[in-house]
Amino acid sequence: MGSGKTTCVKGICAGLGVEEEVTSPTFTLINEYQGRLPVFHFDFYRIGSAQELRDLGLDEYFYGEGVCLIEWPEIVSAMLPKHHFEVHLFWKFQPEWEHRREITVIQTRPSSD
Repeated sequence: MGSGKTTCVKGICAGLGVEEEVTSPTFTLINEYQGRLPVFHFDFYRIGSAQELRDLGLDEYFYGEGVCLIEWPEIVSAMLPKHHFEVHLFWKFQPEWEHRREITVIQTRPSSD
C-alpha cells in the first residue's frame, strides 16, 4: 500500500502510448487500455484464492498478445509464464521517503534443465 504501484503502471502505460486515464482496478479486478500494445492492468489484492480466478480465462491474457501489469501477483504466481519480468517497489513508512521508492526489476527465465 502506498508503494507507487499505480504510478508505476501509469508510467508504463504512457510509455506504451496509452492516452486514456489510467486508474487502479481495485474494485473491478482488471482495467484494459489500448496503446501500441493492449495493456491489461490487474489488481488481485481482494482475491482470496487462485480458485476464484480460474474461470476468468487468465491464460488468454497471460499468454496472449499484450502487456499484463499485475498488482499483488502472489496469488497467480503458478499461472504466470515462466519468462516474465517482476517489478518490486519498496517504500519505507518514514517522512524522508514520502517521494522516494526503491525499484528492482527481475527478469525470470525457465531453467534449462
